[in-house]
Amino acid sequence: MLFRMLKLVMAPFVRLFGRPVVTGREYVPRRGPVILAGNHLSFSDSLFLILVLRRRVTFLAKNEYFTGRGVRGRLMSWFFTSAGQIPVDRRHAGRAAASLRQATEILERGGIWGIYPEGARSPDGRLYRGRTGAVRVALATGAPIVPVVLRGTDRVNPPGTTIWRPGRVRITFCPPMDLTEHRDKPHNQALARELTDQLMRILAAHSGQEYVDAYVTKVN
Repeated sequence: MLFRMLKLVMAPFVRLFGRPVVTGREYVPRRGPVILAGNHLSFSDSLFLILVLRRRVTFLAKNEYFTGRGVRGRLMSWFFTSAGQIPVDRRHAGRAAASLRQATEILERGGIWGIYPEGARSPDGRLYRGRTGAVRVALATGAPIVPVVLRGTDRVNPPGTTIWRPGRVRITFCPPMDLTEHRDKPHNQALARELTDQLMRILAAHSGQEYVDAYVTKVN
């Protein structure tokens, strides 16, 4: 109920400012578990992904989005709660393992887990090295990974601001990565790294972003 209300309230706003153009939506299964793995340019990326699909997309959102004060804090908390997003305390020592367990539970319930493999928004519009969590969960659960590319969100909602500007957002869902041939291989870090690099090459090819072989946290 809350999710439908959120889409009803936010969809006109998103259409007004982003005028989203979506291609490849047929690559997202109508049912069953799936991992959406995308590039990350703006806070608004999640909002656009949530609103252009009929199915609910669940992200693991940082805890701060649910605990803000004032009008803006309450609105942000309402948005993430209504969208069914799950708070994660990034200060907790075991946060990475706990996050992957939560992601696995989402997929085991037949849901869609959304993740940005870079781990944080790009500081300069380039595409950074991906972390291996999405691939590790895919190998463990058998859920397909659908790469998704967003373009223009950083112009509609520039990073570090609450300002929205009229623009055009383009969202491209790419063909799913087929990991079935790797299911019987030892699931080691080398395999996860190889497949994650393959995922990032797909995102780079469709986004046109320059690729940087370094983690975002290393350059911020």
